[in-house]
Amino acid sequence: MGAMGTTTAGGTYTAKLIDGPLEGKTLQAALDGSEPQGRIEIPANDRGKRYIYRRAEISEFAPDSGAPSAVDYRYFGADFS
Repeated sequence: MGAMGTTTAGGTYTAKLIDGPLEGKTLQAALDGSEPQGRIEIPANDRGKRYIYRRAEISEFAPDSGAPSAVDYRYFGADFS
């Protein structure tokens, strides 16, 4: 999990995990067009378990472009498939 970042020319933003098993962690995510991803799946182990987080709200915008630079995500559940 990376440190907080800002939107870049490559279309990334910081996803802030605000609850659940990864509460307080951040990671870089790619924009889906000009929008933050609605759902993020994070591998939890090497047996297929993934934590699923859903977008809550955009918490920061880049001052130069107005694009999202930080987005809050809430824990939705785990997928064991």
